[in-house]
Amino acid sequence: MMDIKFIKENTQEMKKVCENKNIDPKNIDRVLGLDEKRRKLIHQKETLRAEQNKLGKDDIAKARELKEKQKPISDELDKVEKEYEELMLSLPNVYSKDTPVGKDESFNKEVYRWGDVKKFKKSHIELGKELDLIDFEKGVQTSGFRGYYLKNEAVLIHFALLWHALLKMVKKGFSPMFPPTLLREFALIGSGHFPFGREEVYKIKSEDVYLAGTSEPSLLAYFKDELFEEKDLPKKVCGFSQCYRSEVGSYGKDTKGLYRVHEFMKVEQVVLCKNSVEESNKWLEKMRGYSEEIIKELKIPYRVLQICAGDMGAGKYKMYDIEMWMPSRAGYGETHSDSNLTDWQSRRLNIKYKAGKEKKYVHALNNTVLASPRILIALLENYQKKDGSIGIPKVLRKYLPFKEIKRK
Repeated sequence: MMDIKFIKENTQEMKKVCENKNIDPKNIDRVLGLDEKRRKLIHQKETLRAEQNKLGKDDIAKARELKEKQKPISDELDKVEKEYEELMLSLPNVYSKDTPVGKDESFNKEVYRWGDVKKFKKSHIELGKELDLIDFEKGVQTSGFRGYYLKNEAVLIHFALLWHALLKMVKKGFSPMFPPTLLREFALIGSGHFPFGREEVYKIKSEDVYLAGTSEPSLLAYFKDELFEEKDLPKKVCGFSQCYRSEVGSYGKDTKGLYRVHEFMKVEQVVLCKNSVEESNKWLEKMRGYSEEIIKELKIPYRVLQICAGDMGAGKYKMYDIEMWMPSRAGYGETHSDSNLTDWQSRRLNIKYKAGKEKKYVHALNNTVLASPRILIALLENYQKKDGSIGIPKVLRKYLPFKEIKRK
């Protein structure tokens, strides 16, 4: 959520931000008009209440008259406040000066590339079937579209990857959490997944709760209404959880394989730091570095994209995606996302810290440490051998009872 004072002082800039983030710029005029209207209604209500409070006990009739006058004003104020809050939640964060400007992913900018890519004959779908690692047919039969079963060595590799990522974060000073994946609406509003991405989130019909698509909302919600001491920042947490996404917006895309599935597991980082762009951008780079460190340990080629304004999401100030080389796609596929949202989320969740005599909203960041099984596409395809077997990255062997996967 943006500060209304900032919007008033930077109206044209906010309209430009809306336009470049594919959000209706007229919303800025609407929210300013509603803010002016609500202020007038508040003033009218407070004036009548003050006049009522001045009356003595003998002026009951006059007091009743003033109270009756307040009722339609209160009703109108409630209506205006509701519309104002809904519009404020829909306004985007500003983006950094070095963010590429463009409407879609074609404007994203590659900023780094590592590793030599190779071509292989078999996809992870073929390898999964031949080596009895993945069963898509039974997955669809049991779970529906995009369903899958991981089997045998693939299960152990899946958990080895996640465990390695979680341990690395603990060594980096992050507190591990196993957060809830059933969330109340406030958590998704607070993280900014609502109102923008409702169609991507599963709702439990019998209860007023939703299935989390990432542990980011629950990690942020843990700190709702907190007031920290400045010396206690940054707060560094990492969540390990199951994740669920409906993938409504990706209809017709990546319908085969593990790239776009409805449920997966992820290790996610969240950092809360001081209200300083310089400070939060340092953390953005650090968090990206942690993910790159893991990929380099796996020795799989990848590249880093800086995401453009129109592709980064409403709340993002600056964002990177990491894409790993996936031979069956004849290109790179997104596996990690690293974002700085400044105080856009903390305003929604009221997370502050004491800075001297002043109270400030923290800056919030999140980053994918590792998500699986999508990463298995890159691992299985890049480590396949000519004889049809699959090697195991050296960094994972200490967690596994095998060094390669052969035909059963």
